[in-house]
Amino acid sequence: MPSYDVIVIGAGPGGYVCAIRCAQLGMKVACVEGRETLGGTCLNVGCIPSKAMLHASHMLHEAEHNFADMGLKGKAPSVDWKQMLAYKETTIAQNTGGIEFLFKKNKVDWIKGWASIPEAGKVKVGDDIHEAKHIVIASGSEASSLPGVAVDEKTVVTSTGALELPKIPKKLVVIGAGVIGLELGSVYARLGAEVQVIEFLDHITPGMDAEIAKNFQRMLKKQGLNFTLGAAVQGVAVKGGKAKVTYKLRKDDSELVMDADTVLVATGRKPYTEGLGLDALGVEVSERGQIKTDGRYATNIKGIYAIGDAIDGPMLAHKAEDEGMAVAEGIAGQHPHVNYGVIPGVIYTHPEVANVGETEETLKEQGRAYKVGKFPFMGNARAKANFAGEGFVKILADKETDRILGAHIIGPMAGDLIHEICVAMEFGAAAEDLARTCHAHPTYSEAVREAALACGDGAIHA
Repeated sequence: MPSYDVIVIGAGPGGYVCAIRCAQLGMKVACVEGRETLGGTCLNVGCIPSKAMLHASHMLHEAEHNFADMGLKGKAPSVDWKQMLAYKETTIAQNTGGIEFLFKKNKVDWIKGWASIPEAGKVKVGDDIHEAKHIVIASGSEASSLPGVAVDEKTVVTSTGALELPKIPKKLVVIGAGVIGLELGSVYARLGAEVQVIEFLDHITPGMDAEIAKNFQRMLKKQGLNFTLGAAVQGVAVKGGKAKVTYKLRKDDSELVMDADTVLVATGRKPYTEGLGLDALGVEVSERGQIKTDGRYATNIKGIYAIGDAIDGPMLAHKAEDEGMAVAEGIAGQHPHVNYGVIPGVIYTHPEVANVGETEETLKEQGRAYKVGKFPFMGNARAKANFAGEGFVKILADKETDRILGAHIIGPMAGDLIHEICVAMEFGAAAEDLARTCHAHPTYSEAVREAALACGDGAIHA
């Protein structure tokens, strides 16, 4: 068996990026992956297939609601569910195949199988033992469930099962009003399902700026998603391919039952480290199952590192990618840094929702004086022309220095627009810096500039 400088366990966004970066830095690298394809949860059963479904269902929505107003006449398209799933599978294949090409290009060995670590410096796959100076655990996460809710991926599904249902359900109950539940809920609502979201908290999207969350819920309700908030799910009973969801309202402890054809459990994810042998190795793990690491992603066992969903922090593909690059550069003797204060989050519904940095709530908790600049997309010419005038841009800046502290966007292309604010924050920019930067007309990005202007003397078009 060849000896490696680095063996990466897991070929998701964190793992494959880490492996490629290590190879770029001149190291001999292998990546262990047990799936038939590379890319991990993100490319196979997460981010990429869900975006394909969101895109397809949004095109249907446009045809049904906006085409006629633009002079595009004709019968609205019908849904060929099998073809839509085939389109999703093609999208997955193109992306996972792309990672395989990148491995070959960068001379990264793909060791196929599931890994364990019998001791520091050694990785076991099947009957083979591979040696490495450094081992990086990038094993990702898996969907977490609730007590009394048994997932069968047929009637009671996680995001994995929700992306390959044999037919569109008449009624879908979504447990959890976070990113995954709302994205997939909006897909099926557009496809004609009755969608009911049950959330334990009294608001959707935990951690989001409260003003954005309130407006977001209102927009989703207009699209056909119904919400039961402040409700604790007690259990799900399945009989004859149908489900009954029992839940208690927290305000009065009353117990209710809701019928469903399909139940999507979207209550978050947990680190997946099963079979690695961490206990026997003595690797320190938190109560939540996250591998403990230092500032350079090293565990308490010399030569073993961990990144991505397996450690603390937001479970986001791009966060894992940044950590994958950072740990590779650290192993190579460089001094990398991940700025966790400037990691954007995006919900790919329509309209999209994006955020970075502080919310009004976190700034109030800190007792920090701040100012708010807002601009509605109804004041943006491009948005109005494209039936995308819902939503607004909101920038939070320090009251004294004008430095940008956070931003929140709900509207068209929010997931792309947020990045000019990320770059500005990375350079410590003031809102005035953004406001004085020329933006092309007509573009959605002008709304960002107008929000920055609103932090000063005021927006022009509001």
